[in-house]
Order: sequence, then C-alpha cells, then structure tokens
Amino acid sequence: MIYFDNAATSWPKPPGVIEAVVQCMTEAGANPGRSGHRMSVAAARLVYQARESVAALLGVDDPLRIAFGLNVTEALNLALRGLLHPGDHVITSAVEHNSVMRPLRALERQGVEVSVVPCTPEGILNPQDVHDAITDRTSLIVMNHASNVIGTLLPVGEVGRIARDHGVLFLVDAAQTAGAYPIDVRAMHIDLLAFTGHKALGGPMGTGGLWVGERVDAGELEPLKRGGTGSLSEHELQPDFLPDLYESGTANAPGIAGLGAAVRWVLEKGVDTIRAHEVMLARRLIDGLLAIPGVTVYGTHDAERQTATVSLNVRGMEPSDVAFHLDEEYGIMCRSGLHCSPATHRTIGTFPRGTARLSMGVLNTPEEVDAVLGAVARLAAR
Repeated sequence: MIYFDNAATSWPKPPGVIEAVVQCMTEAGANPGRSGHRMSVAAARLVYQARESVAALLGVDDPLRIAFGLNVTEALNLALRGLLHPGDHVITSAVEHNSVMRPLRALERQGVEVSVVPCTPEGILNPQDVHDAITDRTSLIVMNHASNVIGTLLPVGEVGRIARDHGVLFLVDAAQTAGAYPIDVRAMHIDLLAFTGHKALGGPMGTGGLWVGERVDAGELEPLKRGGTGSLSEHELQPDFLPDLYESGTANAPGIAGLGAAVRWVLEKGVDTIRAHEVMLARRLIDGLLAIPGVTVYGTHDAERQTATVSLNVRGMEPSDVAFHLDEEYGIMCRSGLHCSPATHRTIGTFPRGTARLSMGVLNTPEEVDAVLGAVARLAAR
C-alpha cells in the first residue's frame, strides 16, 4: 500500500501521536481548565504545551495568541467573518481553496467587495498585481501559502510587505505548508495565520487554529461563537482576552494532545530537513512523470517552487479512472477531481474535469515514488 494523499490528510502519523491521544484520554480525561482538580489541570497543561509547540514552530512569542479550533476552515471563517463588514474591500488569489472562496462569496452578498488577483496557469502570482488591486477601502488580503492542487508556493513574504506598507491586514492559509515549509510570521509580515493539525503537522483530524498577531485588536476580530470558556464565569458577556475570546466550548483535548506530540516531532526532526526530503521526492516524481508519454503535469515543474503535491492527467483517461486504477491495481491512494478548489482548476485549465493529485509527505520514500511512476507509465501505455 502506498499513500499519496497527504494534501488531504497525512498518514501515517508520526511516532507518539496515537500514544499522546490515548494517554490524554486515560490519564487526563477531564475538561481542560473547567475545574481545579488534578485531571482538569493535567488536561489544561497538555493543551497549553501544544500551544507552546505551535508557537515555537511559527516563531511566535506569545502562545496565548494561538486560538485552537476544529481545522483551518473554521480558523479562516473566524478571521474572514470576524474582520470583514459591508463596505470593506478584500483581495485574494485565483488559486484559493473553497475554505477561503466560499466565505468570501457569502460576504460578497452581504456587501463586501472581493477582488481576485489572477495567477498564471502554473499558479504563479505577481505581487505587483496585489499592490495594484489595493484601494482606500482595502482592509484585508487573504491567500494560501501553497496551492492544494498543484503545490505552487505563493509569494507571501512579498505580499505581506505590501500589505504592511499600506496598513492592510494579511491573512495566510497555511493548510498545505505548516509543518512542511519554514514559516516565520514576523519575517513574512503575516498578521493572521490559519493552520490545520491533520496535514503536514501530523496531528489528528479535528485540530487546527488561528494565530492572531498583535496588529489585530481583540475587539476588531469578532468571535464565530460565544459560550462557556471556564473563565470569568460570573459574567454573561464573552471574555475579551485571548485565547478565551475565540475558544468557547470544551476543547478537543485528546486531539490537541496528539497535535502537540506531532508538532514536537516536527520540531525535533526540523522543518528544513522535512522540506529538503519533500523537495527531493517532488523532483523525482515530477521528472519521472514528465518523461512518460501521454501524461500532462500541472504547475511549475520546479520542486523548489512548490510543495510535494503534483497534479496530472493521463491522455484518454478521466482523472477518476486514473485514481481508481492506481488504487485497485497497484494499491496507490491518491485523490481525483476538483479538490475543493474550482478557482485553481479554472486557472490551470482543468475545470470541470479536474486532475489526479499525488501528494507526498515526510514519511514517503523514493522507492514509493518509483513504484508510482511505474504504475502511471503502465496506465498511460494502455
């Protein structure tokens, strides 16, 4: 069995993740921060340790500015719906996931102006186009760090500098890069960063969150939900401090404990080391696919300019057939279709057909890449 669907969720998980989840449920299974007894304190400690680990990964000084949630989709909705109001102008890119596009289209119907900056068919964005789209009503720029369809890295550092120069907040969707590509929110001039726990970070599903930078006033970012936080319980108004302002309800303590263990594994291994391994895998896969007659490879064809996610089509076959035969005949798991990103497929010219997407992770091997290349070659030769 070969798993090449890591852009959807990573598998297998790093050593220690499952054990951390089980240990939390068996030894610290109380509600974190809601009581003063030892199990509640132990659960709260696990959550805070995970906050510290994520903060270290992002180069963040204050772990309390990391608000945990279900996933990157919830984090993006919190940021977009909490910041944007009728009359505001927001800029995004033409290779966004529906986790950005759907909230923006809903806000557009409520009076928010949305500008979509075009990208090349390789997914490349020119920062000057973002600069030129800024108006006196622009309050936010939002874009992913890397495409979930073709892996192309967007120039977040350059766009962040442009946003900072114009006094505009900058929100980055790091679903595809957190844990797989070095991120420094200060150097990249990022104001808000949404991340998910179950992809390159290696954690369980149902984990993720939003880092809220110091340039975002807590009163400026409205919470998605309000309710019990375990703090200021004498008041019927929501606490106005982080992270409680954005973390109503019981946290997924077992999942967050697993996320903490996963992030610590990433930190110990080193993001630079992980990145180098994935670049090697991507280069091997791209070069091999380009040599197979009848196979079209999308994106930059440059492993240094993308993540280890590669989309392809085989002449004479539907993407769903490619994925089906890879699974049924060769035990290779990938994803076909539009990958929840119709904007990207319109940009690269594959809408509505889509592509077959091969996405690798740190635990994949060169031998697996070679096996995938052999299988695709045999399919293309039919």
